[in-house]
Amino acid sequence: MKRLAILTAGLLLSVAALAQQMHVDEVSVDTRASFHQETREGVYSSHFQGEYLNLHIMGQLTDKLSFRIRQRLNKKIEDTNPFNATDFLWLKWQAAPKWSFTFGKQPILLGGYEIDSAPIDVYYYGAFTNNLYQYYAFGISAAYSPAPGQSISLQFIPSPISPVTQNAYSYNLYWNGHILPRWKTVWSYNLVEDMYARKMNYLVLGNKFELGALVVDLDLIDRASFQQKNWLSDWSVIVKAILTLGKWNLCTKVGYERNDAANVDIDGISYDLTLPAGNDYFYGGAGVEYFPLGNDNLRIHVAYFRDNHDAVNNIDIGITWRFKIYKR
Repeated sequence: MKRLAILTAGLLLSVAALAQQMHVDEVSVDTRASFHQETREGVYSSHFQGEYLNLHIMGQLTDKLSFRIRQRLNKKIEDTNPFNATDFLWLKWQAAPKWSFTFGKQPILLGGYEIDSAPIDVYYYGAFTNNLYQYYAFGISAAYSPAPGQSISLQFIPSPISPVTQNAYSYNLYWNGHILPRWKTVWSYNLVEDMYARKMNYLVLGNKFELGALVVDLDLIDRASFQQKNWLSDWSVIVKAILTLGKWNLCTKVGYERNDAANVDIDGISYDLTLPAGNDYFYGGAGVEYFPLGNDNLRIHVAYFRDNHDAVNNIDIGITWRFKIYKR
């Protein structure tokens, strides 16, 4: 009886210790809405639109197990994909000081700063990013940190260019780090399967140059099939610059993407499903951001953008705001 009491007490102490480690670190919400105006073939139209309403939850299960949830509260939940409105739903195990493993719904590790940026902070995308079928999916990844500020990841996850119900996957090698203190990198090599059981190679080199008040992003992307004759004939170049002046940001982003007409299979289907063969895509714009509170809790923006396909002049005037419901 005495032994049973000791075992019970030990078990209760262990449960109590575990409960003390389990906690939520932060619960927050961010949202963005705008007044959209456009001119199409000389005809003006406008409307108000709500764009994002996100719920964030972050915390710990133990000192080595952390979790994160990001739920889009304004996005439709599909019958075939009940987690369509969930961006993040992952558990991260810090197995050792330099090794971690992530399980659950997470970003598909494609390099480049246009893709890597939080969607709420992006006003317009290029064809490659826009035509990805999905950017968040259930998968598994392993990360190794050889030095502070450097991380190399391997990921096995559903393909970004196929529906989640298909047997198509992406095998990703990803480096998030820096070369010099002012030169940060988000680079990846991705072997991506599509709905036709074909494989594409992506090489994505995202570079961020922090030059004092001026920050410049340069994304270089090459896409190639194993059957493609010229591996440098389907590519994207994206440049973004932000100049910070006190509470103001002056912003611009320009991209050019092209795919040679010869990059099709024997059935005439483009190897690249994000930018079909024989197309080029030029897009760009500029904007102003103002942070009245001196931080990113409140942002007012005006952004203009257009591309060479739709021939639409777009102007957005909007507001983004963030607040913390709870912070530990």
